[in-house]
Amino acid sequence: MQAAPSLRPEITPAFRAEALREIRAFTRDWTARDDRLAALSYGATFSLYFATFWLAVQLWPNPWLVLPIIVINAFLGVRLYVLQHDCGHGALFSTKRRNDLAGHGLSIFTLTPYRVMQSNHNAHHSHLGNLDERDTTEIFTMTLRELQAASPWRRLWYQLYRHPLILIPIGGIFTYVLAYRWPKNAGRIDPKGVILHNLGLALWVGMIWVFAGVPGLIIYAATVFVAACIGVFLVYLQHNFEDTWWDRKPDLNPARAALQGSSALDLGWWFDLAVANITYHDIHHFNANIPSYRLRACHRALRAKYAVPTIGWAEALRSFTLKLWDEDQGRLVPFPTNAPHVAARTA
Repeated sequence: MQAAPSLRPEITPAFRAEALREIRAFTRDWTARDDRLAALSYGATFSLYFATFWLAVQLWPNPWLVLPIIVINAFLGVRLYVLQHDCGHGALFSTKRRNDLAGHGLSIFTLTPYRVMQSNHNAHHSHLGNLDERDTTEIFTMTLRELQAASPWRRLWYQLYRHPLILIPIGGIFTYVLAYRWPKNAGRIDPKGVILHNLGLALWVGMIWVFAGVPGLIIYAATVFVAACIGVFLVYLQHNFEDTWWDRKPDLNPARAALQGSSALDLGWWFDLAVANITYHDIHHFNANIPSYRLRACHRALRAKYAVPTIGWAEALRSFTLKLWDEDQGRLVPFPTNAPHVAARTA
């Protein structure tokens, strides 16, 4: 039996030209918006989000009952964020107006101002895989050469920044709780929207205080913390894995950056459901018009035609040991084994 060709387009120019046209045509068949499915995904996620939050308040202070509910509520918060991300691409509902209304409605509960998120995320798509535009990435990555040329303090800062116990919990809280209160480019894009978003968020927290008191605030803080950690975990794995791809212009290939530079996480059906299929990030970057409720089915169907590299739990966890882009090897690598070696190569 002949092996299926690899989904990744770097093999030959002929593969790139012919197969990419076929993949584009294939993915276009999965871009149809269905307002019924969108409303079901939107409404069911919101309903479960509020229901699990209410249940956690009712079960307070029993930690063995409350903690699992907090984790479920946090995943629902992540799912709301993915739906907002879908709205930003105009991919959840059938019209721009519906997507924008839904995206604004989600923003308070995702702690993310809609218009600024939309603009920054579109820039991320536009510059994916570009080593000269790394300010548009969610997780900053240095090259091995940059680390070798960096000062000791710069190397220390980067080593701390990329440590999972700092990157995930502290990075998550910094991003969603602090940085999004006046996010990158806010003054240029939508300062009024950010201010209204922050006022709405303050009103939501005030309502929790009025109706659920201190237990409600503690539960809310816990769900935000867990959701932020899950969010950074996903954001990291979407583009930080061993066989990812970066390059510089004029050699930068957007299709290759999408398919090879983005991961396909196969972490199980329940995980896909919990995060609205954002795990299939390669196809999402290749065609951002595919709604989240069709993304998993599209990816599974594509596997019948191509050998699609996927990442399971073991490789996902191992990816957190990879810190630097090695331009010579063309892959993500761990930190050098010892500092003197780095210094010697720099000299």
